Formats: sequence, structure tokens, C-alpha cells
Amino acid sequence: MRAIDLVRPIEELAPLEVQEKWDNCGFSVGDPYAEVSKALIALDCTEEVVDEAIECGADIIIAHHPLIFGGVKKISPQNWLGRTIIKAIQHNITIYAAHTNMDKAAGGVSSAMADKLGLQEREFLTPDSFGVVGSLQEPVGAEVFAGMVKEAFGVEAVRCSKLLEEKITRVAVCGGSGKSFIGDAMSKGAQVYITGDVTYHEFYTEKGFMIMDIGHYPSEYGIVDVFANILSKNFPTFAVSISKRNNNPIYYH
Repeated sequence: MRAIDLVRPIEELAPLEVQEKWDNCGFSVGDPYAEVSKALIALDCTEEVVDEAIECGADIIIAHHPLIFGGVKKISPQNWLGRTIIKAIQHNITIYAAHTNMDKAAGGVSSAMADKLGLQEREFLTPDSFGVVGSLQEPVGAEVFAGMVKEAFGVEAVRCSKLLEEKITRVAVCGGSGKSFIGDAMSKGAQVYITGDVTYHEFYTEKGFMIMDIGHYPSEYGIVDVFANILSKNFPTFAVSISKRNNNPIYYH
């Protein structure tokens, strides 16, 4: 199968045309018309993920974050990006990414977050389709909800503003760096907004509104299952693996 045909169902859900202007979705390394036989799915295309692809015989990597964001002035083995590109080319591995187009897709990154929390009566958080806001199946206290969030996203702790005293019914979510949409979450009537990469001053919130920062990686990792499910549904006999070496680059000690 050609690489361009393999990713077609992904682009039907998340057309490249809707990506942000600064983004670099699509094919970044390799020939879109190359024949491929096995896909490796990852959140990030790191050097370790390319090594894994080489070892497991994958000839296409499908990631959420683009390997190349801006201009590359030098491809050299002296840095991880150069080594990653060189290895991919040497082993005929095609690299593809669906980033902000998948952030905006119904059924994409934020929808995967909403699924983990069982949000109902959903709508997009922003006018340009970032994030999701919806209702919990039943009201819960803030302490209980914090526990639900930690379990749902596999994190040991969350960074949050002061816990609400009232029970929570309406929640907004946005994968990745979503602090710029705090105002949208408030205007949509959310009591809690869950995202990543929130900075210090944003935790000073209005009364009746709470922010939870679960981290960039945990908020977006669900997209790997979305990619895998799309490929398995459309190409049930095509070999698909989820990377075991794509880990959160942020550690706590």
C-alpha cells in the first residue's frame, strides 16, 4: 500500500487544510507514494521511535507532533533531530504527522480526552474547533473529580487552582497547550478546564472556576489510539503497532 493511501482516512477526519498556519502537518520525511507495509504510531517522532521502527520493520511512522516544525538549516548527526532524519532516510522510513488538524477534528485529541471522562452533550470549546466542553454523567465533588482525572489520564498528580466547593457538572478540555482558551472555557459555562502547560498566573481564577493542568503529554496521548483505530478499521489486514519507546519527556523526582 502507498503511504499516501494509508493516511487518507486520517485526512478525511482531519483535513490538512484546517491546520494552523504555523504548523507542518503531513509528510515531512520520505516519499508519500512509497509502498509501506507496517506503521508505527507515536505521539512524538523521536530518535528512539525511529530506532524502534527500524527494529520492528515499520516503514512509516505516524505521529501527532511534526518532526520538523520550522526551517532546518543543517541535517547533522551532531543533534537528535539530524540523527532522526538521517536514520529515517537511510532505512526508507516515511514520517507523517497530523497535529493541529487533529486537534480541531471531531473525534480527535480533545474528543479522546472527553471520552476518558464520559462527557455528554458536547460542543467545541472555541469558534475554530479547538477543545471540547460537555457535562458529566452526574455531579461530583472536586476532590472526587480530581481522583477521576488522575485515573483517567494515568497521572499521579495534577496541578490545579483552588478546589471548588460546589459539585462539578460542566467540564472543558483541550489537549496540549491550552492556556489561551481559559476565557473560552469560562464563557462556555465550564466549572473546570483541563489542559496542559498552564503557567503560574493563570491559576489565579475567578470564583466558581477551576483549572487542572495534567501535562502536555498525558492530555494528548490518547490520540495514538485514535490513529491506530482509524487504520485498523479501514485497513484491517495492515500491520499497525503503537510505540513502546515514546515516553513523556518531563520527569518528576
